[in-house]
Amino acid sequence: MLTIVIITILVALIFDFVNGMNDAANSIATIVSTRILTPRTAVIWAASFNFIALFIFGVPVAKTIGRGIVMPDIISVYSILAALLGAIIWAYFFCARFGIPVSSSHSLIGGLIGSSLVKGGPSVLVYSGIFKIVAFIAIAPLIGLVLGYLYMVITLWIVKKSHPKRVDKFFRMGQLFSSGAFSIGHGGNDAQKTMGIIALVLFSAQNDVPFIKEYLYNSTEITIPLWVEITALSFISLGTLAGGMKIIKTIGTKLTHLKPIGGFCAETAGATSLYLSTFAGIPVSTSQTIAGAIMGVGVSKRVSAVRWTIASNILVAWLFTIPFSMLFGAGIYVLFQLFGLH
Repeated sequence: MLTIVIITILVALIFDFVNGMNDAANSIATIVSTRILTPRTAVIWAASFNFIALFIFGVPVAKTIGRGIVMPDIISVYSILAALLGAIIWAYFFCARFGIPVSSSHSLIGGLIGSSLVKGGPSVLVYSGIFKIVAFIAIAPLIGLVLGYLYMVITLWIVKKSHPKRVDKFFRMGQLFSSGAFSIGHGGNDAQKTMGIIALVLFSAQNDVPFIKEYLYNSTEITIPLWVEITALSFISLGTLAGGMKIIKTIGTKLTHLKPIGGFCAETAGATSLYLSTFAGIPVSTSQTIAGAIMGVGVSKRVSAVRWTIASNILVAWLFTIPFSMLFGAGIYVLFQLFGLH
């Protein structure tokens, strides 16, 4: 049993790494598209800020993952492993390879729902938590769009009498800070999902593996040990260092053309949305948040400034993420059951 626990935790950390690699694009897309930093320098910048989240947010999103989607008492190590594999197959082998900015968060949630439905049926789901998460599939990009639009309009009004070159120079520097702020939000919201998953693994296995109960985890409810926080943030930061160049191109250059002032407003809008969601304990998609913010900045110029065909392709991927990752998670858990692993 200890072996499968170790394997599951390692797969969770691989998912965390892939999440960082996939969502590196969201953290640095605007700063690359406006040519403030090169892609390689930008991912190092973003990875550094990912880790700062450890000292800001606490673990409200991790607690939502741990007890706000599925009843913890029915979770098993194998159902968690099936959920992780389902999420990785959808988010990495399908979406990331084609440069589609999919939500790793919703992939994980879908996989967890799918494997848990096979294991315990509909009664094991926490519908209030799931509804809140599903609602934010629509709300998160909308908030990003509205804030991106408002920040851009307000900022343009403030600098309307300034010389364009001075404005450009100021916001080129400002983007360093806005991208850093967004990277903190990315690390804070996304790494907590892996923290919650690892805590679920330890919680479900502690009574079967004495080593866990004695040295790693001993609790009657879902808690997040400090070593889990540090490990999850470390792996998402390493994933960010690996980067996701195809997705950077889709988010940063294909949705709309950005200048430094637009990049600053989009990143600030995205960071605001992520901070509010993270403090509220809502696992949201950084992909959705920054894409909505970039579209909001584009709309502030004119509606046609946004390439709506690209935006619609991204939207389709978002809508399919939970259903498809549910199917993958459920299918993998069925295979586990066939081999007596449940």
